[in-house]
Amino acid sequence: MNAFPAIELETPRLVLRTMQPTDLDGLQMIFGDPIVMDAFNEQPFVKEQTQRWMQRNLSHQDQHGYGLFSVILKSENLLIGDCGLEHMEVEGEQETELGYDFRSDYWNKGYATEAAGAVRDFAFNTLKLPGLISLVRKGNHASRRVAEKIGMQLKEETARYNTSYWVFSIKNPIK
Repeated sequence: MNAFPAIELETPRLVLRTMQPTDLDGLQMIFGDPIVMDAFNEQPFVKEQTQRWMQRNLSHQDQHGYGLFSVILKSENLLIGDCGLEHMEVEGEQETELGYDFRSDYWNKGYATEAAGAVRDFAFNTLKLPGLISLVRKGNHASRRVAEKIGMQLKEETARYNTSYWVFSIKNPIK
């Protein structure tokens, strides 16, 4: 299946591990949630849409050796989100985006910030990436706060797929 070894990152409350096909039901709890999907101005996903989303990430993992991690809450041994890295083109430039999605019943507890900080450190210390961006849908102030808390700064605004985004960025301080 995957030519790359599985990756596991640990924080005080979370385990971030390589996403697996068996995570589908946990991911459906995120993307099937109308509150979560409202942040994307989208309707909740049916299971087939979540399956396609997950397969896209698994293909990214196979190609690059990493992608979005499944975020497991240690105290409950429960998948509560995803957080990780995705290569993409933004404004004609190749970028690595740090993104995150969490179940709405686990919002406002610092989990997204904790996970995003761990992924930022992995990207800089292990992968030696020169920098990261985060695309935050304009008006999503909770995601904006997460980006700012891990040291990202607003760089510009952009539009993708008829949606306005804030582009946050951070450079690797050790490069």
